[in-house]
Amino acid sequence: MRPLLFALLSLAFGATAGAQDFSVNSEARSWNLAFETPARFEARVVDILCELTGDCAENCGDGRRQLGLLRSVDDVLVFPNKNAQPAFTGAVAELLPYCGALVEVDGLMIEDEYVGAFNIYLVQRIRGLDEVEWTTANRWTRDWAEANPDAAGDGPWFRRDPRVLQEIGTDGYFGLGLERDAAIIGALFP
Repeated sequence: MRPLLFALLSLAFGATAGAQDFSVNSEARSWNLAFETPARFEARVVDILCELTGDCAENCGDGRRQLGLLRSVDDVLVFPNKNAQPAFTGAVAELLPYCGALVEVDGLMIEDEYVGAFNIYLVQRIRGLDEVEWTTANRWTRDWAEANPDAAGDGPWFRRDPRVLQEIGTDGYFGLGLERDAAIIGALFP
């Protein structure tokens, strides 16, 4: 009976400590995603690989590594996998200028034990602790356009991205090869 009581008390205190409300003062816009909650908090921008394994690169890998937010209040590593734009392009472009710095972020947290989602974050705004103004987390497509000046044109970026077009040209839209791709398209659109 005593071990059961100890386990229940541990769970109760653990749930209380972990149940902080990060929605206070958040101005995050809903994306109508399952299990989203507004979340505003302070954190250090870190290289996730470095944080977990000790394999560290200069300047957080210069954009070639996934970045994370080590939340200041409880040292929880938060995974920012999206910025404020509609596409799930990630948040590295937004966070890289703050590598190693303390920031305040505002966005949406996704957590649900049943689906196994923990500390998934969609950053919408960011600012250094020494900054007054917020920066909207939408620089990814601007950075993409600067890196791909020959891909200018109408429509969404991914329809013009050289890497995407190369993959489609090699493996087809379905990734099954050009012949199989043609057969599927012929069956779908006779």
